[in-house]
Amino acid sequence: MSVPSEKSLPSEKSASSPIRVWDLGVRLFHWSLLLAVTAAALTGFFGSPDSLWIHLIAGIAIAYLLLFRVVWGFSGSTFARFRTFIFAPSVMVARVKDIISGRHVRYLGHNPLGGAMVFALIGVLILILITGTVVLGGSIKQGPLAFITTYSAGGLVKEIHQIFAFLLVGLIALHLVGVIYESIIGKEKLVQAMVTGDKPALPAVALPPLARARPVLALAIVGIVGLAGAYATVSFSSRPGLGVPVAALDPTYQKECGACHFAYHPSMGTKVLWSGIMAHLDQHFGEDASLPEATRTQLVAYLTENSSEHWDTRIAHVLAKANPDDPLRFTATRFWTRMHHDIPESVFKSKAVGFKGACNACHSDAKTGLFAPQNIEIPEGARL
Repeated sequence: MSVPSEKSLPSEKSASSPIRVWDLGVRLFHWSLLLAVTAAALTGFFGSPDSLWIHLIAGIAIAYLLLFRVVWGFSGSTFARFRTFIFAPSVMVARVKDIISGRHVRYLGHNPLGGAMVFALIGVLILILITGTVVLGGSIKQGPLAFITTYSAGGLVKEIHQIFAFLLVGLIALHLVGVIYESIIGKEKLVQAMVTGDKPALPAVALPPLARARPVLALAIVGIVGLAGAYATVSFSSRPGLGVPVAALDPTYQKECGACHFAYHPSMGTKVLWSGIMAHLDQHFGEDASLPEATRTQLVAYLTENSSEHWDTRIAHVLAKANPDDPLRFTATRFWTRMHHDIPESVFKSKAVGFKGACNACHSDAKTGLFAPQNIEIPEGARL
């Protein structure tokens, strides 16, 4: 059922009479979604890795806002309900023809193209949330899908996630074009209406049958579904990520290697790297780090049995691509160089950090081998 335009309704209201078209639920949803999408877009397109937590919070907010809007589409007031702006394809085509011909037809609620845009935006946002959850689970090993999502799957879906993000930008641009058109050509005060909720009555128009909003019912449904979703998310998120090391570092390795520097998680290196490092401990990056043969053999076995080939974390994949000119140094890899290129040399030389390989100085979870973006923080003592 669509809300009739000015052509199809008898006269009962004057053109100057205000009509409450957008209820409080619609208006709060609209402006809240604008803020959440803006935060997600800025951190997604331009944010640094450590801004991921903002991106995630924005995504969670979008999910709950969409849940509310779907429920409100069946329980809100007249013009908030989906049935009032579902139009047949022929009506949408006719709307396009009207625009091309310069003929303007006003609608109290969403016009045919505006209604289609609402469904398109909701649909794309849902797809963004789904693909984003897969990316989070596979690439970062976080979230409710981490326990079943591989790193490669996360990387593949990341491309799809980005495509949907650009599609959303395009839809928003079209939405703004529509708002500008209706404001200039149609003389509609759409922005003001989305603030106050009121629109002037249409000439020669009677109000359609009104539907009362049911906020208590809507909030109850949103609350129940939202809590169930949150419980399921937390429950699944607590499961170990697929291919994520969970065991503590070997005590002997922690003691011997941790005595001089940060004990790198074995998943950070390949079998070739660890074998190469352990084969020349007497020339260990300019130092003599020789160990008794029995201890060296034990550590070689531990490191190679827990090398990057055995894990599916991001760091295990990206650091596996060694620099041919310096194959035994993590900080010489292309990935490490790209991720740290904007950090001044003075930071690494500061007392708070010490040297480029001191991962634990800035990554609070370095010892786990996860290196989550949210856990990056350059210590205050480092000079920027």
